[in-house]
This record gives sequence, C-alpha cells and structure tokens, in this order.
Amino acid sequence: MRLLLIFTSALFLSVNSSEEWGATGHRAIGEVATQNLSRKASKAIDKILQGESLAFVSTYADEIRSDSQYNSYAPWHYVNMPFDKAYHEIPHKEEGDIIQAIEHCVAVLKNPESSKADQKFFLKLLVHFIGDLHQPMHVGREEDKGGNDIKMKWFGGNTNLHRVWDSDIIDSYQMSYTELSINLPRLSKGEIKTIQAAPLMIWVEESHELVKGIYDNTPADSRLSYNYREQYIGLVRTQIQKGGLRLAAVLNDIYG
Repeated sequence: MRLLLIFTSALFLSVNSSEEWGATGHRAIGEVATQNLSRKASKAIDKILQGESLAFVSTYADEIRSDSQYNSYAPWHYVNMPFDKAYHEIPHKEEGDIIQAIEHCVAVLKNPESSKADQKFFLKLLVHFIGDLHQPMHVGREEDKGGNDIKMKWFGGNTNLHRVWDSDIIDSYQMSYTELSINLPRLSKGEIKTIQAAPLMIWVEESHELVKGIYDNTPADSRLSYNYREQYIGLVRTQIQKGGLRLAAVLNDIYG
C-alpha cells in the first residue's frame, strides 16, 4: 500500500509538472506588464478580466489546447521561418501564425463593437502570444517543430530543445514568477522607452536572430546543465523583461 501511494504521488507530480511547462515565464511577463500599466489601462483590464491578473490569465492559451473546440488556435503560438528569410519573404499560412494572431487580438480589443466575451477571450490570448513571441524557439524551424524534435538531456533527464527554452532554464532556478519579475535587470527610462517603441516586426527579427545562435550552440543529444544555464539565463531574463514591457505598451495603447 505504501509503495502504491508513493507511485501515485510521483505520477501526479509528473503529470502536474507537464501541465505547468512554461507557466513561470508567462506569469513573470504578465507581472512585469502589470507593473508598467497606466492607471486607465489597469482599470479597464481589471473590469474585463473581472479581477483576474495578467499573470493569472497568461497561461490560458496553453490550457485550452486540450479542448478540441480550440484546435484552430494551435498555429497561433508560433511562426516557422527559414534562417535566410524574413517574415515578409515567407508565405503566410491560411490558418494563421503568431504575428497574425497578435494583430488579430489587438484589432478585436480596439474594436468598440467587440462583445464582452470576445474582449476577455482575446485579451487572454494576446497576453500569452506576446510572451510566446519573446521565447526564440517560437520562431524556430518547421522541420523540427521549433526544436520539439531535437532531443537532449537536461541535468541528466530527457528533454528537447524547445522545452529547455520554454521552462527548463527558468524552472531550474526554482523561483516563483513574482521572484523572477522583481529580479530582472535594472533599466533606465530611456532604455524602457526604446524597448517599448520597437514595432512588432522588430520583435520577430530579434527572436529570429536569437534562435539561429541557439540552434548553432545546442546540437541534438547535447547534455546540458549548469554551464548552459549560466550561458543563457541572462538572455532568458532579458526576453521576459522585453515581453512584459512590450505587452504593457500594447495594452496602454489599447486602453489609454
């Protein structure tokens, strides 16, 4: 009986962890955005989300992926781009991609005729997709599904390149999203303004350039641990910070 309880607990922890991949980073981005909202935007968002925070709703777009009625939104989490092509040089898929998704969400939220239900739904999606775009593997190669098919070891355990960047690097620090959000680099007002002023296509170009280096430095079957984490944790923190600041800028523009 004791062994059965231990096995059941271990199984629960394993399943629960798999459901939480990427949550810490998304929630930190939501928290950074919250800290940089205008008072007017903050009030408008609180009314739409009925008290739920940006951090709380930041994982919603992942949570609904298990429901088949939302299958059409699956391609909105990423865009696949060859290394030698820019976004405007590739064919845009009819089912959409993360750039089209962000633009669509913003259009819905700016439309005064949008229903309350649509305002809430697409605000939740926008929070998540802006976070996704700042995780470089969401602009990865199509042939390996943004690194999902590139197997490797993380501190001896099985993982893949996409998961390393979604969650392994962040979660190995064992910090909560609030701890992570208050331990980001200090920026001047000028630096913050520059980050927030960058248009959507600059975000895409930044992640596209970063992902090239990640692929080069992380071949299949790599055995990753402390050295890799220390090499890239600064970049991860920077991308979280940029994602949060830019999310705030978009929401301030929408809600004033």
